[in-house]
Amino acid sequence: MTEAKSRVGFIGLGLMGSSFAKNLQKVGHALVVNDLRKDAAADHLAAGAIWAETPKAVAEAADVVLVSLPGPPEVESVALDPTNGLIAGLKPGSVVFDLSTNSTVSVRKVQAALAGAGIEFLDAPVSGGPKGAVSGKLAIWVGGDEATFDTHRAVLDALGDQVRYIGPVGAGSVAKLVHNSVGYAVQMSLTEAFTAGVKAGVPPTALWQAIRQGTRGRQRTFDGLAEQFLIDSYDPPSFQLRLAHKDVSLACQLGRDVGVPMRMINLVQEEMTEARNRGWDALDSRVFLKLQAERAGVEIREDPATLKAILDTE
Repeated sequence: MTEAKSRVGFIGLGLMGSSFAKNLQKVGHALVVNDLRKDAAADHLAAGAIWAETPKAVAEAADVVLVSLPGPPEVESVALDPTNGLIAGLKPGSVVFDLSTNSTVSVRKVQAALAGAGIEFLDAPVSGGPKGAVSGKLAIWVGGDEATFDTHRAVLDALGDQVRYIGPVGAGSVAKLVHNSVGYAVQMSLTEAFTAGVKAGVPPTALWQAIRQGTRGRQRTFDGLAEQFLIDSYDPPSFQLRLAHKDVSLACQLGRDVGVPMRMINLVQEEMTEARNRGWDALDSRVFLKLQAERAGVEIREDPATLKAILDTE
C-alpha cells in the first residue's frame, strides 16, 4: 500500500468528484470527504477515507481542501456558510482549490472572503469530462496566487495530466468558460451546415468522413487562432476574404435551396460582408475576425515566434 503523502479534504463526490477523490487515494493521499449523500463516499471510505459530516469538519481535519460542486451557489454555500462552511473550520495558511465550473464574480467573492481569514483560494476548473476524471487525462486551469499553486501543484497533478497556471484568481474560470462556449458554438455551426449537406443528398457517414479530413478537420480547433488572429496579421493571405465570402455565400444558398435554417453560417456571411465593405477583399479570409476584437475593445498582437514554439512543443 502506498504511504500517505498528506491529508486532503474533498467535498463533492459526484460524477467527476468521485473519480478525482479515488485518484488522490491511488497516489497515497489520505482523504477526509464530505457530500450531501454519505453513500456516495462508500468506495472512498472502504479505501480508507474518513467521513466528515460538514464542510467545516473537513476543514478542521485538512490543510488543503478541494471542492467539486455543481456551480456558484453550491461553492459559496460550502465555502462561506458561517456555521458549517469551510470558513468556519479552516486555519490561516490553509488552501482551497475549486474544481467546479464557476463564475468569475463568485470565485472572486469567495477568494476575498477567505483571504480575510488568511486562507488561499484558487479556482481550478477542469476539462476532460467523466472519462478524463477516471483516467487522469484532463486539463486543469488554475487562477490565484502562483506561489501557492507551485507549493501544492502535486495534489492537482494526481487529477490531470495538463495542469497549468493561468493567472490571478478567476483566470482559470475564464479559460474554462471560453473553452466550453466556443466548443458548443463550433458544434452548432458544424451541425447546422452538416444537416444541410445531408438534406442535399450526401449520406451522413460519407459526409463526415470527407470533412474530417479537410483543412479544418485535421487542425486542432484552437490552433488556427495562432495563424492570423493572435498575431494580427492577415497579409499575405493564405486564402483571400473575397473567395471565402463566395464559399460561405454558396453554403447559405445551399441551406435555402434545401430548406435548412443556417443562422450561424448566415451570421458569418454578414460578418464577412462587413469586412469586405472595409476594403479587405484581398486580405486573408479570417480578417473578419478583427471586427469582433474591435467591438470588444481589445488589441491582440502576440509574438509569432512565441506562438510557433508553443505549437511545436505542445
